[in-house]
Amino acid sequence: MKDGFIKVAAATPSIKVADVEFNADSIIKCIKDAYEAGVKLLTLPELCVTGYTCGDLFSQPLLIKGAAKQLLRIMKETRDLDIISVVGLPVIKDGKLINAAAVLQKGVLLGTVGKKNLPNYNEFYEKRNFTECREEQPTVFRCGNMPEFSFGVEICEDLWVPAPPSAELAVSGAAIILNLSASNEMIGKEEYRRNLVTGQSGRLICGYVYASAGDGESTSDLVFSGHNLIAENGVLLEETKPFENRMIISEIDVFGLAAERQKNTAFTFEKAANVIEFETELKETVLTRTVSPAPFVPHDEKNRARRCESILLMQSNGLKKRIAHTAAKTLIIGISGGLDSCLALLASVKAADIMNRSRKDIIAVTMPCFGTTKRTKSNAIRLCEALGVALREVDITKSVMQHFEDIAHDPEDRSVVYENAQARQRTLILMDIANKENGLVVGTGDLSELALGWATYNGDHMSMYGVNAGIPKTLIRHIVRFYADSSDNAELREVLYDILDTPVSPELLPAENGEISQKTEDLVGPYELHDFFLYYAIRRCFPPKKIFRLALYAFDGKYSSEIIEKWLKNFYRRFFSQQFKRSCLPDAPKIGSVSLSPRGDWRMPSDAVSKLWLEEI
Repeated sequence: MKDGFIKVAAATPSIKVADVEFNADSIIKCIKDAYEAGVKLLTLPELCVTGYTCGDLFSQPLLIKGAAKQLLRIMKETRDLDIISVVGLPVIKDGKLINAAAVLQKGVLLGTVGKKNLPNYNEFYEKRNFTECREEQPTVFRCGNMPEFSFGVEICEDLWVPAPPSAELAVSGAAIILNLSASNEMIGKEEYRRNLVTGQSGRLICGYVYASAGDGESTSDLVFSGHNLIAENGVLLEETKPFENRMIISEIDVFGLAAERQKNTAFTFEKAANVIEFETELKETVLTRTVSPAPFVPHDEKNRARRCESILLMQSNGLKKRIAHTAAKTLIIGISGGLDSCLALLASVKAADIMNRSRKDIIAVTMPCFGTTKRTKSNAIRLCEALGVALREVDITKSVMQHFEDIAHDPEDRSVVYENAQARQRTLILMDIANKENGLVVGTGDLSELALGWATYNGDHMSMYGVNAGIPKTLIRHIVRFYADSSDNAELREVLYDILDTPVSPELLPAENGEISQKTEDLVGPYELHDFFLYYAIRRCFPPKKIFRLALYAFDGKYSSEIIEKWLKNFYRRFFSQQFKRSCLPDAPKIGSVSLSPRGDWRMPSDAVSKLWLEEI
């Protein structure tokens, strides 16, 4: 439970209809198996003590008493286990039979929750046997020694109605919703059920654990597949295939959910609840859920291609509006033969195509100097020729040397002055060409560079519209590759693939034997680590220790703890110290869930202190 991870499970025990003793044995085994796996919260199916398909046997007192007796046995045989188990059974309440969930922990019945919405249509006729349970206040179970660990219960149909009880439970403080279900299988229902569970978890910013009836239920008229699901804030963490009838286990991050709810000012805790408190031993949770080392990049190839296409459309349409508003006759872009300027050029070309403008209205400027290699210069030229844009070459060596003379700087002194003078000279040229050609300078810097402040202030830091500013470096590679893979231009594909294989470099220091001598990732750290840190620090608001733990887990075997710690410190140090560059950024379109625009998502004083974060590391 360290860092807020609660290990949860949904299980489908094998049952026999109306054989309450057999069913209790199966339930006890499920609870013990879950406990051995470290589970803290287990959800079992609807009416699993008796079986959902008992029909009019539910009117037999013997079955109801037998279920109550077996519930006591389940409690007795699991009293030494620190696990909360939620079990479905029929219960008499105020002289009426209700379809209920019993919440058990260490031999104690914490409480019962009744089903509020009874289906009485098509294959369902629950109102024949049960009474709807309407409570004035929702019931929320809350951990006394970790208040973020809280949950509520709804039962099957409760999720399928227009106003599910889970909505009330969420605004009453429940971070996890448990659903005990007996949802029969039909063609198309599996996908609908999955969408329903994941959608509700996203809408309520909650964890959702769904356990459905399966093996052993009567198949006289229906079949039950045991389709179990675990979701968190719109993301499916784990599920069974229909008819697997097995337990699924994952971890729900209640600290992360609490941070999301706090950040979302539209999410308000406005409903009073009947709160039942419990306590549990706080142990470190062994993680089994997937933690992607590339949180900005979809795993699935189809989704990844769709995202790349969408991003190009957002970039180009944002630029299109700016071109139209400013009545710019041309687009001016500095082209280096690197990834960022390559993507900015591709977005500019797409904007021109959308507007039915000549690609010759795009003026790509290559500006070689001390660190420019033959490979990058050649790729810049080949790229421009393949795309059919106008190309100009302005060698800035003489002007930079003159500048060194003007400010009395020794060219042999390869300090930051040596590097930044080149970057600022390039920006000066681009801005002046834009003035001359009634143009608009398109920025090339990306989101990862903005987070690290890896830009020359008033150099490549500045433009008239930054098409890449919302895109992290790890995703830029995939967008360029997507463009290459989708192109029918063999020359364009070839140069794009070579750009992808070129080390990321500002090329501000002289080349060594014709090769790039200055590799960005050797200086600031691997971009895949920094993008990971960026996502969890800004999008998820995780503290450094938690990010460090997740990085160890996600990059297991690739980076040592020492390397991760080194670059995590560097990330926070640079993120705080370089805010002044982000405080005066050019306009740029928001692309994903992380944006560092000072006018939109990220507002931070330039003189904020990083001490707390660095001390935690």
